[in-house]
Amino acid sequence: MPLLPPGRWRSLFAVLAASVVAAGCAAPPALSDRDGRVQVVTTTGLLRDLVRNVGGARVNATSLVRDGGDPHSYEPSLRDVRNVVYADVAFSNYVMLEEHNVIKALDANLRRGAANVSLAEAAVKYAAEVIPLVEDVSLDAVWLGLRATGDGAGHGADRSSEVLLSMTGARGPGNVFGYLTGSFGDTDVHFDSSDGFDAGDGYGEDTATLPADAHTHMSWAFTEPGVYELTLSASLRVDRRSRPVPVGGSTFTVAVGVPAPSGAVVLDRGHADLTVDLDRGEVYALYDPQGGGEAAQRVVAADEAVIVVPNKALAEVPAGSGFGFLGRPGDRVFQLAQAVLGKHVHGEIDPHLWQDVRNAMAYVHVIRDTLTAEDPAGAVDYRRNAEVYLDELDALDRYVRQRVSEIPEARRHLVTTHDAFGYLARAYGMSVAGFVTPNPAAEPSLADRRKLTDTIRNLAVPAVFLEPNLAGRSSTLTEVAAQLGVRVCPIHGDAFDGAVTTYVQMMRFNADSLRDCLR
Repeated sequence: MPLLPPGRWRSLFAVLAASVVAAGCAAPPALSDRDGRVQVVTTTGLLRDLVRNVGGARVNATSLVRDGGDPHSYEPSLRDVRNVVYADVAFSNYVMLEEHNVIKALDANLRRGAANVSLAEAAVKYAAEVIPLVEDVSLDAVWLGLRATGDGAGHGADRSSEVLLSMTGARGPGNVFGYLTGSFGDTDVHFDSSDGFDAGDGYGEDTATLPADAHTHMSWAFTEPGVYELTLSASLRVDRRSRPVPVGGSTFTVAVGVPAPSGAVVLDRGHADLTVDLDRGEVYALYDPQGGGEAAQRVVAADEAVIVVPNKALAEVPAGSGFGFLGRPGDRVFQLAQAVLGKHVHGEIDPHLWQDVRNAMAYVHVIRDTLTAEDPAGAVDYRRNAEVYLDELDALDRYVRQRVSEIPEARRHLVTTHDAFGYLARAYGMSVAGFVTPNPAAEPSLADRRKLTDTIRNLAVPAVFLEPNLAGRSSTLTEVAAQLGVRVCPIHGDAFDGAVTTYVQMMRFNADSLRDCLR
């Protein structure tokens, strides 16, 4: 793959984006109650391919997320719901890989008695290895998110249940906003004190929603300096037919541009989550100033905590109608940044297990067992198909390992579109040097660009890697690459496209791209 001159980047992106659109528009096959085969629905095309290799002619498999789509943000259609209704078996990756609406559509519409398997969790019994997610604490201010902890089993909750966290009051010298910035620069406002709080509609205009045992990142903005008091109330909606059950509430103090009151536990760096504890029925802060994820967080009661928004958090309201709720472009607000752009709800485990082929082999074992339990008459076929496919995956694992071994050790550094390749790096002897989730509507800071530039330059990285289905969102990565004269090469993370249509093809493609571009 030759080095493209800067003027050709846009043409490359257009071709990549067009191929993604073409792939994503193809309608998936339909499930039916008049088909004699086992009807299987999966959340992603990658899982669909694994199922077809094990099930062979005995299964009819389709996926909810179409090829070229992003499972992190996909919204299911009526056709998807119809397929779920006819499914005998459902496979999801889960550990928060899929958009929660995908999981809700699956769990709410699957018929009673149908098998519903979360592969990433079930595969552990076949020696799948998982990587815990560790948050980035290299920010200038505290990274303030929302979290739901506990499984809520005492209330009858499951993975499709929803935790509702409402702001029911805010006192302070100015207005406060809590919002998410999507991957394309769109904004989703969850909390807005400027128009008051309406108990009549259950505070619906000031409510954030999370799955049980998950957390999300968001931006917080304050229009004036001073001390604020934010009152939050939590409830649990077990299913779509149930009334929300109250599960606690608290008031948090925020010091914006002023010193924190004495005697308080100051939350001013690292990662903090305003947390709904479903098991204890409380709302408190979980604080981790040093990094290390959930295991390193400690409970801080709301009446003991003061969240600090420093003066260096002053920012200008960006141009664009999506940010009009904050004020006019150029107005100054105090802002705690979302840090990870895009709709980013996740748990504590990196969900991209299949980037290690040995983990995909564990998925195959679980799929074989599940199909056999659903269709005992096909046990011999499923076992034979699985054995043949496992041999192919074993050869694939050796192929990836061999290709990576041909890259000089000093060049085995991955700079990618988003953080989806930790398993590949760990399994095959590479390191994740950096990743980018760009936002076209708001330019990354000079510090962000400088950090990426320094990483590429200091490690002498000869290439960065772009996922074709995210080509339209990667201006920062590609602009820095063009500036430094390094190659932009393709790599597949979550999705197939028109050129790569199977898991084996995907992993071989990735291995070849890594070797050719880094060697």
